[in-house]
Amino acid sequence: MIVVAGEALIDLVPQGPGALASLRPALGGGPYNTAVALGRLGSPTAFCSRVSSDAFGEALLEGLRAAGVDVSGVARGAEPTTLAVATIDAQGSAAYSFYVDGTADRLFTAPAALPEGTRAVSFGTCSLVLEPGASAYEELMRTAAGQGVFTALDPNIRPGLIPDADAYRARFLTWLPSVTLLKLSEEDARWLGGSPREWLAAGPSAVVITHGGDGLTVFTRDGAEHSVPGEKVDVVDTIGAGDTVNAALLHGLAAQDALSPAALAGLGADGWARLLRFAARAAAVTCSRAGAEPPYAHELEDVRA
Repeated sequence: MIVVAGEALIDLVPQGPGALASLRPALGGGPYNTAVALGRLGSPTAFCSRVSSDAFGEALLEGLRAAGVDVSGVARGAEPTTLAVATIDAQGSAAYSFYVDGTADRLFTAPAALPEGTRAVSFGTCSLVLEPGASAYEELMRTAAGQGVFTALDPNIRPGLIPDADAYRARFLTWLPSVTLLKLSEEDARWLGGSPREWLAAGPSAVVITHGGDGLTVFTRDGAEHSVPGEKVDVVDTIGAGDTVNAALLHGLAAQDALSPAALAGLGADGWARLLRFAARAAAVTCSRAGAEPPYAHELEDVRA
């Protein structure tokens, strides 16, 4: 079982360019997209969050169930669902404005225990920013790491949600001793400051940096660095691409029985190349269609992790 912990929200996706384009509601949130992608790839997956009991919340849970994700551990609340309003630029990249005050997901409290058989827990995005839920997710991360569970972190920085950038950067560094795999975009890396080698020294066994259409690079504890190019596709938008990478990495590591620091150290150049190519292909499929629509396993049959 891979557990994904974090927010579920509604993306309001523009149907054309400009600030006044018509908006279409779509299921979203970085952790939510990661959970859906894992389920579609065939990994046993559970979602750990707090979701509104409003109509949007019901739709979010139905989307998870349709992907085969276990939602039995999801708490519910009467507060409204968080909304993220996207704006798409000429290259298909998305920027977001958030409506988060008094919403259900930010009132998350850590569960007493993870589901039986949990092999990995994934964290990231808004859930690690918005209090009081952020502290509860942080507690869950530290608890899981202390129990020897593989932990993955994608900060997926949303600057508009972070009131004190320096405080967030300092807090990010305190998470690293509890992180096995750190994945972030090159934009996130620039915003956070530091370098993959500095972050590796603080705790993670591997750091994966995504470069948009130019591919992915992994940095490992032994000083190695492996890169693969991106898959070329006609980009509709990039919504959910990074979340798909998260899922593909975890799914591929599980398939190789590599969800541990020791196993990561033993992957080697060939193992990492297969895994990164798989993640690049999965992300390319997501970029080729509107909104966060990650691929199903059968769409990636010609490339194995």
